Amino acid sequence: MSLSQTLARVDADLAAGRVPMARQRLRGLVSSFPCDPSLRRRLAGVYRLYGDEAEAGRWMFLEEDRNADETAAFEERYATPARRMRALAWRGPEASAATPFAERQLSAVRTARAEELGRPVDWDDPASYEEGDGDGGIPDGDGWTVGGFLAGIGCLLGAVAFLAVWVVGVIALFS
Repeated sequence: MSLSQTLARVDADLAAGRVPMARQRLRGLVSSFPCDPSLRRRLAGVYRLYGDEAEAGRWMFLEEDRNADETAAFEERYATPARRMRALAWRGPEASAATPFAERQLSAVRTARAEELGRPVDWDDPASYEEGDGDGGIPDGDGWTVGGFLAGIGCLLGAVAFLAVWVVGVIALFS
């Protein structure tokens, strides 16, 4: 479906009061066209219908005429540069931004995350800026934790109980 067809459906959804459907369609469009500020602006408008300042601020973060209260709510909800990078859903170089203001905003968030990590990060590689140590959130160490050990014991006891019930059932079947 083309961009114009999807936007027509968004308009129809909003006119019919199907705000969640309009929001879903716009989220899909923003993920497909992350550099299009008009889509981000429209999505912010939908979140305003919900009264969600943080999400409206999220989608207006790259706009110079953004609302200061919405921006503050966004920055509070997504308190770290890593969370902001993920929330902004940007792909591609910052130079693809529609305005110099948007380019500076993107650069500032990326630079803050790179400084936290002490290495470069890339908008196109979420693993380079994700929270944690970059290996999918697996903690360093030998893998043994009290919680993991107890979970393993619980699974073992469950398997033994299942096997015992199965054996008793087979014996009862043939006796």
